[in-house]
Amino acid sequence: MTPSLPLRPELRGLEPYGAPQLDVPVLLNVNENPYPPSEAVVADVARAVAEAASGLNRYPDRDFLPLRTDLAAYLARESGVRVAPEGIWAANGSNEVMLHLLQAFGGPGRTALSFAPTYSMYPEYARDTSTAWVTARRAEDFTLDVDRAVAAVEEHAPSVVLLASPNNPTGTALTPATVRALLSAADRVPGGCVVVVDEAYGEFRRSGTPSALELLADHPHLAVSRTMSKAFGLAGARVGYLAAAPALVDALRVVRLPYHLSAVTQAVARAALAHADELMAQVGSLRAERDATVDWLRSRGLTVAETDANFVLFGMFDDRHAVWQGLLDRGVLIREVGPDGWLRVSIGTPAEMAAFQDALVEVAGL
Repeated sequence: MTPSLPLRPELRGLEPYGAPQLDVPVLLNVNENPYPPSEAVVADVARAVAEAASGLNRYPDRDFLPLRTDLAAYLARESGVRVAPEGIWAANGSNEVMLHLLQAFGGPGRTALSFAPTYSMYPEYARDTSTAWVTARRAEDFTLDVDRAVAAVEEHAPSVVLLASPNNPTGTALTPATVRALLSAADRVPGGCVVVVDEAYGEFRRSGTPSALELLADHPHLAVSRTMSKAFGLAGARVGYLAAAPALVDALRVVRLPYHLSAVTQAVARAALAHADELMAQVGSLRAERDATVDWLRSRGLTVAETDANFVLFGMFDDRHAVWQGLLDRGVLIREVGPDGWLRVSIGTPAEMAAFQDALVEVAGL
């Protein structure tokens, strides 16, 4: 008899994370940027990769300060907040950045706290680092009640608080007052607490919605994460990063694997950052398409969550799976995620959104 594998008990029977990967004409399920890089961006990326390829016999720069410098310059332009390159960290997608945070500040006997519904990978980061995972509930409109949120921090005394803003899957952004209140509560946690504001969709926030980057200077236990997957349209490059106090970044350098960011990845990211203004020009059109989608869904009598992201959570449906399947049968793939009765659609091109609307009218009888 073949001996069983000594799999950790908490991993037995689990399936790997992942949204459905199906070959359909309209893919609106994983919040990708629908616009591929321009020919000019592709050409510069190709040149940068070719240069990097000539040195692939050597290990990459393990501290990648040139890339961190470029990311800091980008954040200064995008948010008006200047962060020293030593206060920037990057990894293979913001997923790995989050894992580094839980490796450094979580672990056995420690707790990570978030507010549900939120990103479904957070409990997996906690599980993989043997960190206890607890959640408090959001309000009916998916915002955070400040008093209840602070009470949750006081009750659970977490070592890490994970806040997505805009939140996935709801699109809800946090106010600066809410983040400040949670930072103050975290400062009172015995042994210390790191507050992480996950701004993976930060570039899509509506005018007047500030970034938590503005709070960094006064809060050394705050980390603000971003990604190049969404606004930059570089999901295939796998580049995520965060901004924080240099001392917090130094803690992440302890737990990262040696040479974790390849020379090719660094080259691709720097080449894309050189075209940041061009790539960000697409963000405005996606914001406009998002707002138009919200208006259209509401005009059809549906409930729509307020969103500062490149996706829209909408409902309510008695049988959301039937609606999801009906759209799929018509060649449109969206996401069956979030609270029961809700569905999430990523914002695509105008043609893709028109196909989504036509299919939804047929399926839901709108």
